[in-house]
Amino acid sequence: MANLLIVLAAAAEHAGGHEAAEPTVAGFGAGWFVALSMTVLIAIMLWKKVPGAVTSGLDNSIAEIRHQLEEAKALRAEAEALRKEYADKIANAEREAAEMVAHAKHEAEAIVAKAEVDTTDLIARREKMAGDKIAAAELAAVQDLRNRAAAAAAAAAGALIKGKHDAAADKSLVDQAISGL
Repeated sequence: MANLLIVLAAAAEHAGGHEAAEPTVAGFGAGWFVALSMTVLIAIMLWKKVPGAVTSGLDNSIAEIRHQLEEAKALRAEAEALRKEYADKIANAEREAAEMVAHAKHEAEAIVAKAEVDTTDLIARREKMAGDKIAAAELAAVQDLRNRAAAAAAAAAGALIKGKHDAAADKSLVDQAISGL
């Protein structure tokens, strides 16, 4: 057909601008051949079921797109469920963290209160122990003082007796003791 158009164009040029008659084949013009060739082409396409193949291809594409949309919807629903699940987990974790902090504060307060009581008890015990040690030291000091005073008194009495007591005084004391028997 392209050759025919080239021939026609060449003929029109060759005519020198004069209008030439349209070429015909067996009395049929070029338009009729174009219509006939298009009819044959459409008939062949219908016979080979090209429109069915095209529509089935489009139907397959539509079905695939629908399937992908359904998968996307399912994935979105799953993502929403996961987001909700993780949001719940985060909320639970925050609540548990707040509970842990409150519990830790309560335990710390209990430990501080127990430490205060233990410290007060320890101070009281240490004060009592110190008081007992001081009393024991005072008692020991008093006892030591008494012992020293008694030793000093005995030594002084011995020195006095030795200095003032002679054999005659001894004889009179012995005689008194015998007469008392």
